[in-house]
Amino acid sequence: MSDLRPLSASVSKLTSLTFSKKFVALGRVLNNWNDIIGPDMSVKAQPVKIHYRKPKDKGDKPQATLDIAATSSDATLLHYQKDIIIARLNQLFGDNWITAIRFVHIVANSPSSSAQILKPIPQENLQQIDDFLSSVTDDDIRASLQKLGRGVLKKSR
Repeated sequence: MSDLRPLSASVSKLTSLTFSKKFVALGRVLNNWNDIIGPDMSVKAQPVKIHYRKPKDKGDKPQATLDIAATSSDATLLHYQKDIIIARLNQLFGDNWITAIRFVHIVANSPSSSAQILKPIPQENLQQIDDFLSSVTDDDIRASLQKLGRGVLKKSR
């Protein structure tokens, strides 16, 4: 009877690898979004979700689709850059992992659309983070804390 364990312990062990890969990948896309899509469009479009498809055959690689939230006009502009965006994403992940992009429509000129798209962080807030972390001597820790500070500012906005 001592071998019995709660089901939650087993399920978390089984799903942790899958979910951690999914959220780490979306986090990497969010961190590099300016470089992937360009500074002009990064304000107008936002990555929302990554859909995974398991391979049908054993030798095939898994495929993923990235959902991008954008207005109709911005989605049209981005549609013409789809191949470039996929190439930049796959360069980021080092594999031909993202195979497609899907655009999720958001309504233009509505209060909810501005809430769905993250606005860039004002420069004075970024400067405050840098000033606060100037006493940290380790470069890796300072970079991690800067990312954390930017993430907190994005979340609070």
